[in-house]
Amino acid sequence: MSEFDPDILRVAHLMADAARAAILPHFRAPGLIADNKDNAGYDPVTIADRKAERAMRDVLAAHRPRDGILGEELGQIDGQSGLTWILDPIDGTRGFVSGTPTWGVLIALADVDGPFFGIIDQPYIGERFIGTPKGAWLEAPQGNHALATRSARDLGEATVFTTFPEVGTGAERTAFEAVATQAKLTRFGMDCYAYALLAAGQVDLVIEAGLQPYDIAAPIAVVQAAGGIVTNWDGAPAHAGGRALAAANADIHAQALALLKGTL
Repeated sequence: MSEFDPDILRVAHLMADAARAAILPHFRAPGLIADNKDNAGYDPVTIADRKAERAMRDVLAAHRPRDGILGEELGQIDGQSGLTWILDPIDGTRGFVSGTPTWGVLIALADVDGPFFGIIDQPYIGERFIGTPKGAWLEAPQGNHALATRSARDLGEATVFTTFPEVGTGAERTAFEAVATQAKLTRFGMDCYAYALLAAGQVDLVIEAGLQPYDIAAPIAVVQAAGGIVTNWDGAPAHAGGRALAAANADIHAQALALLKGTL
């Protein structure tokens, strides 16, 4: 998009604030109930997920009713503006129900070319990572500052994150391990917060599989605004979901991509 409308940022802040207010009373609350959406496994959803998405949709209805919406819990609404908000009210609900502060609220705005604006918000510790066409920054209790990904380094000096040790299929796990075994440090279980740390210059790679569009749209916008690269494992756009390779810079992206493609 050629120009960035400041109203997008204003409304996104209202949405993130509304989601925080809906979620925090339920975090670490005694007796929190999680329903399972996956009969073959465990995919929890809580009242906090549903309340947060409803609160964000209410903000959009009041302030940007012509935009479309794609949300994890409440589905899709087609819009008339050519723009679609992509919402994940709690990315990392497994972490949420476990009491860890590594889940987050994901808000993205996409046009026909994909997401160009995103927020990764961690309500409990008060960190809001923002990516726009004009740059990326963090708003936090310790102060606000610009975000920038790490400079180039060899894969042998890199830190790699993924959410689940099993990653995806057996073949995808093997491909991930081809990268991880060459890296200096591999960490698991961070959900969307891994992408926030990538944008903040703390880690080098995030590699995942089995994603939905609402899992990756906001991370794409934030990471790329901070100077990073996000593609699928073929080097193509990743905003449709599936496999994602997020990298701090072109050099580390090329090293990881070659291993992933060479293993599958």
